[in-house]
Amino acid sequence: MTAVPHFTGDASPYGGGDPYADYRTADFPFTHLVDLADRRLGAGVIAANDEFFAERENLLKPEPAEFDPERFGHKGKIMDGWETRRRRGTSAAAPHPADEDHDWALVRLGAAGVVRGLIVDTAHFRGNYPQSVSVEATSLPGSPSPEDLLAPDVKWTTLVPRTAVGGHAANGFTVDAGQRFTHLRVNQHPDGGIARLRVHGEVAPDPAWLAALGTFDLVALENGGEVEDASDRFYSPATNTIAPGRSRKMDDGWETRRRRDKGNDWIRYRLAEQSEIRAVEIDTACLKGNAAGWAAISVSDGADGERTEILPRTRLQPDTNHRFVLPGPVRGTHVRIDIFPDGGISRLRLFGSLTGEGAARLAARHEELGGQ
Repeated sequence: MTAVPHFTGDASPYGGGDPYADYRTADFPFTHLVDLADRRLGAGVIAANDEFFAERENLLKPEPAEFDPERFGHKGKIMDGWETRRRRGTSAAAPHPADEDHDWALVRLGAAGVVRGLIVDTAHFRGNYPQSVSVEATSLPGSPSPEDLLAPDVKWTTLVPRTAVGGHAANGFTVDAGQRFTHLRVNQHPDGGIARLRVHGEVAPDPAWLAALGTFDLVALENGGEVEDASDRFYSPATNTIAPGRSRKMDDGWETRRRRDKGNDWIRYRLAEQSEIRAVEIDTACLKGNAAGWAAISVSDGADGERTEILPRTRLQPDTNHRFVLPGPVRGTHVRIDIFPDGGISRLRLFGSLTGEGAARLAARHEELGGQ
């Protein structure tokens, strides 16, 4: 774990007005990577030892935590996060919790992968945040239960050692474990509340699963696809275009600012591995007055390889899923979509299968990362 800016010390009491006015954060170097704990990928908080004041599931909600100073329930203040009761010592003579006392939550990553950075967000937890946190990770095949994960023979790797954190702040940590993980154990010492958890990294798909599928979406996040660069991320991130499912609202896709020059916008993707592409979907769902006017797609074998156009500049319709069957399979590792002149798309799907070379490299990578 490498130190990045994080925030220790107390937060000021809420003084009214905008609850985020005094929120503390920083530009972390890993937030451009996919959130492996995204609910859309299938992530979940599967167990916690205590959630007396606020449910563990709040940790992975995609939107920022909300704060309503007037909202109270039968157990006290209702917080938008995971909050445990106050720990106590063993007796009147020893009223404070022991140094090793802590609360924990088990998180199933939506996509197994290599963790590059974590954000433990204590937004709105000003006097009730933990003194410190630690995060561990493990890799187990299949769909292990909480009991399986807590078994004494499970090996846990420390991603974040016990580290002091601050309240009402995004506490960020870079990670350099270099392994493939499926689950995290988030610990707060000794107790308190965490609003959100973000786990940024790189998806490392299971080669056996992709081989069994045969034909699949080669650029999908859950299959190891990645956005390498984009011309514009003004309204929403380009990574949305390879998220699971169809877009349900406008900001669940990719939308650029309005161009005032003669250029065009684009996204460059890296596929799961070298593949043969056979069919393409470009979806403009929920983009009605701001969909791209035209789109073109090109493929290269290698990041710097010569690009071959597989879809010429083609008219797009608003709020429509467009499907194209290619005349023949096209081999490559990288894809670029150009939209003209600006606007957006909600999803891009590239259907095909891995080449023998691509499958071999993916299998070698899986073994290198300790995949099971």
